[in-house]
Amino acid sequence: MVDCVRVVVDAMGGDFAPEEPVKGAVAALAEREDLHIILVGQEDVIRRELEKAEYPKERLSVVHAGEVIETGEPPVNAIRKKKDSSIVVGMNLVKKGEADAFISSGSTGAVLVGGQLIVGRIRGIERPPLAPLIPTERGMALLIDCGANVDARSSHLVQFAKMGSIYMENIMGVKTPKVGLVNIGAEEEKGNALVKETYPLLKECKDINFTGNVEARDIPAGVCDVVVCEAFVGNVILKLYEGVGATMLKKIKGGLMSSLRSKIGAVLIKPALKETMKAFDATQYGGAPMLGLNGLVVKTHGSAKAGEIKNAVFQAIQFKQQRINEKIKENMIFGQDKQEV
Repeated sequence: MVDCVRVVVDAMGGDFAPEEPVKGAVAALAEREDLHIILVGQEDVIRRELEKAEYPKERLSVVHAGEVIETGEPPVNAIRKKKDSSIVVGMNLVKKGEADAFISSGSTGAVLVGGQLIVGRIRGIERPPLAPLIPTERGMALLIDCGANVDARSSHLVQFAKMGSIYMENIMGVKTPKVGLVNIGAEEEKGNALVKETYPLLKECKDINFTGNVEARDIPAGVCDVVVCEAFVGNVILKLYEGVGATMLKKIKGGLMSSLRSKIGAVLIKPALKETMKAFDATQYGGAPMLGLNGLVVKTHGSAKAGEIKNAVFQAIQFKQQRINEKIKENMIFGQDKQEV
């Protein structure tokens, strides 16, 4: 019998809940036999959605959660007061060992707070970062942190670099991933106090492949595999990435439809263009995991559709099967560098 990875999907989170989370979960079940889905949320609502689909009933469970945390609610208060919300109930399943991962398109703040307060940090991890994959000319890079720790310290960034390297090597198959520190110039002496303090610490790390500073304009070219920064900078990079990508796509479509000649040309290049644009679609890799927790928590876009949810489930399976948490524990020696041991 195949050992199943148990993945909780928040059926009430996101702009298109419960339809898209349920559809994504069912689609994942259809493609993987090593999977058990636990849908968390208002059971009657979830059951109505499930009636529209065919799925292996023995590999799907529904856990009732009567409350929903809305996007505008203060995250800490919501987590503490709404004990019967889909986010709290789902994360408690991970905490108790009844599930291996939790996926939500709901309130980012609540997911981040819940990850730390409920699932809990791995011993020695100072701040769990949110780490999405972003498309580059050479494939994908991990942006770490993009939203969890706005006021980070140099020791946090060092841990981000180590965890990001472990993730890229084991999940994305990148041997000796290149680590870059986001800065306003390539020179070591440039930057604010945080990056000036962090640079020599990363330079001294023997267990990562630190290649120096990276400017924002060089990130899309794929000069490094792990892009290290605190969350304020990371979130700006991520949102600009998404905005420019959407604008470029709109401009390309407009140009192709501007004349009869361009329309004919569009028909000819459509297959190649579609394949190229697919490579720059980050949703095919799932969501952004919170690294450094005792269990996996994945945050997808609030506007996530079924495809992104499905891929986030596959991401969770790989995370579990590759023992990422165990490797983070095994490979990181906290509070000191390896050469001092």
